[in-house]
Amino acid sequence: MNGILCIDKPQDFTSFDVVAKLRGILGMRRLGHAGTLDPMATGVLPVFVGNATKACDIMPDNSKSYKAGFRLGQTTDTQDITGTILTTSEKMVSEDDIDKILPEFTGKIMQIPPMYSAVQVKGQRLYDLARQGIEIERQPREIDVEKISLIDYDEKTRTGNITISCGKGTYIRTIIHDIGGKLGCGGIMTSLVRTSASGFTLDDCYTLEQVQQARNENCLESLILPVERLFNTLPKIRLNEHQTKLYRNGVKLDLERINNIKSDVRDYAVYGYDSNFIGTALAEHDNGILRIGKNLV
Repeated sequence: MNGILCIDKPQDFTSFDVVAKLRGILGMRRLGHAGTLDPMATGVLPVFVGNATKACDIMPDNSKSYKAGFRLGQTTDTQDITGTILTTSEKMVSEDDIDKILPEFTGKIMQIPPMYSAVQVKGQRLYDLARQGIEIERQPREIDVEKISLIDYDEKTRTGNITISCGKGTYIRTIIHDIGGKLGCGGIMTSLVRTSASGFTLDDCYTLEQVQQARNENCLESLILPVERLFNTLPKIRLNEHQTKLYRNGVKLDLERINNIKSDVRDYAVYGYDSNFIGTALAEHDNGILRIGKNLV
């Protein structure tokens, strides 16, 4: 089996737990995943199966979207509901107060990663240090938040829900923590669902129970999506039969002999003469050649 198996990650599972569980169900070791989710989070977790694991580090689309619940008036050491409460505030906040500051959290902004995170500093995971009661200085990192919207908010309980569309490396609980700080009352994340990742949505996902059932019924292949779905955002080129043979043997091709090459585009999804997906290619316009990015089949 080769391709993408999209899992609706259950709550209280780590992303590694999901992969470990799938190794047992699928009976294979060669699995990987895209975009770690916190244990409390649920939602879209693309799992790479077989040869598709080669694509883990070359996905052109790293966009993600989330629906997150929040509560104002508290801060915790984890920045979410699972942590130890650090501060409380009785300050009342209106829906208008929230709407007014949300634009400050869109676009390219700087974010300090939380201590309870998988970020490495000098070879150590921050969460390992945090569990020892150690907090260290973290450097802010640039993140890209395309859109953030308030879905609903109850001014009496100071609880609500937001949706966020963003790039990789964004910590949603930190955005909520920072929004609470900006409002002067603190804020924590109470729930998190990833609704899309790398072009996949919840509609593409299966539960672990559904995967097990498919295994029992010998129809696992029907759940696997083709790896080319990852590269839908790239322009496509199709090689003729002679070019296909050369390309599969690692030979660089003459750009002038390939159809649909654009002078301002470097990355392409490559298909053979039989219309089957091969992998990715890089157009070196200065040298006039097309070389292999990564073959995935």
